[in-house]
Amino acid sequence: MWTAAAESPEFAELRSRQMRFLLPATVGFLGWFFLFIGLNAWAPELLAMPVLGDLTLVIVLAIGQFVSTFAITAAYVRYADRRLDPLADEIRERLEGAHR
Repeated sequence: MWTAAAESPEFAELRSRQMRFLLPATVGFLGWFFLFIGLNAWAPELLAMPVLGDLTLVIVLAIGQFVSTFAITAAYVRYADRRLDPLADEIRERLEGAHR
């Protein structure tokens, strides 16, 4: 059953849709993460700059790491609900129907 699913054009489309979200999201987040790490290593004086009162740029960017993690997760859940799950359900129903 798994081989039939993995070789189907519908499954290839499902994987393609998944990668269309995951690849840019991963590259974007890792770029943002390594920028943050790089700034910590090579420009600590920039990150020590006050933004609002005693709140420094490093704190704002660190909180941004958490916010972006939750935002990407929420975006993926929404994307999966709309674009991945319906196709996955179709594939599963077709395969379960073929094995009855």
